[in-house]
Parts: sequence; structure tokens; C-alpha cells
Amino acid sequence: MARLHLFDLDGTLLRGTSAPVEISRQLGLEAETVALDREISAGLIGPPEYAARVHALWADLTEAHVAAAFEGAPWLARIREVWAEIRGQGDYCAVVSLSPSFFVERLTGWGAHAAYGSRFPAVPFTEPVDPAGVLSAAAKVLIADRLCEEFGVTRADCVAYGDSLSDKDLFGAVPVSVAVNADGHLAGLATHSYIGMDLWEAYELVRSSR
Repeated sequence: MARLHLFDLDGTLLRGTSAPVEISRQLGLEAETVALDREISAGLIGPPEYAARVHALWADLTEAHVAAAFEGAPWLARIREVWAEIRGQGDYCAVVSLSPSFFVERLTGWGAHAAYGSRFPAVPFTEPVDPAGVLSAAAKVLIADRLCEEFGVTRADCVAYGDSLSDKDLFGAVPVSVAVNADGHLAGLATHSYIGMDLWEAYELVRSSR
């Protein structure tokens, strides 16, 4: 049976940062977004409010800013190699993140079969963000179930990779999980734990356990 590998983005594929912080860095608004990241991590605000506030910060955002943020972000090493290996094994890989879809979806170019993020309007913005399109921790599980149906696998065939509170529901829904540079929210929940800068090393924890 094929397996489905589900990857978080912020703090997982991106080491020590988030897509919104990297986007904001291009606009000179990094500090403001780091503060928002702290608020949502502490549970002081929810995903819809976070999305509305970063959307407001990004009034001058262009596609060039987004491309520069993506290319300059501190990615873990060997992401593309891991996804090529997964594909070569006949398995599937997907990214599911609360970050904006216009950033997350770029990862299909690196080999992900699918990439889901919170739905934002097209850049540059001419309309507000719709709260109904903003993902949550619970939404990650719903998307995982949808992907299972699409790829012909079940939750029992899934491996989740994540780092924080937004991954907690998904870690509880699948049998195998890898905490990657994780915070305390995933303590005791993950099957495996990895601290480092190379996704291949994290992937090796589950590579042979089919």
C-alpha cells in the first residue's frame, strides 16, 4: 500500500520562521509579523484574525516580493531529494499549511503532489481575505482525509511532519508522525522527533517502516 507524507510548512520545512515572516521581511515588516506569530502560537488570536492582520500589513505586496521571500527563505536541506524519493517509491507527498496559498502552492514546483494553504486573494491585493478560506488545525485533518481519498490511501497509511500546535490534531489522527524542530505542544504525541536542518534525516526515521 502506498503512503501519504503530509508536511507542515512554518517551523517544519522552514527552519525557525514562517512564510508570513519571510514575506514581511521583503517589506521591512518582519518585527510586526514575528509579534503576530507569537500571538497565534500562544493562542491569543486565531487563524482568521492572524490572516486579516497580515493581509493589512501587505498592502504593498507584489509577486516579486513573494518570489524573493520564497527563494531566500531558510529551507531545510534536501526537501526536493526527499520528495523525489517518495515519488520514486510510489508514495505521495503533500504540504498542508495555515500560511497563504500563494506561497505554499509554489512547493508543487519542488515535487509535492499537492500543496494547500489558507486562501488569500491574488497579489497585489484588491480585496479582503475571506475568513472562510483560512485554514485551522482541524482543517488540516479534513484536507488529509480529502487527499487520502484522492490518492486511494487511508489515514493508516499517512505520515505527518510538523512542529507546533497547528499540527496537534493531525498528529492525533494518523499513526506515524515526526516532530521536526518542534515546540512543547507536540511533546509526547510524535512517533519520532528530529532536531536539525536536513529533511532527509527526518525522513529516514520513517523511511524503512512500511
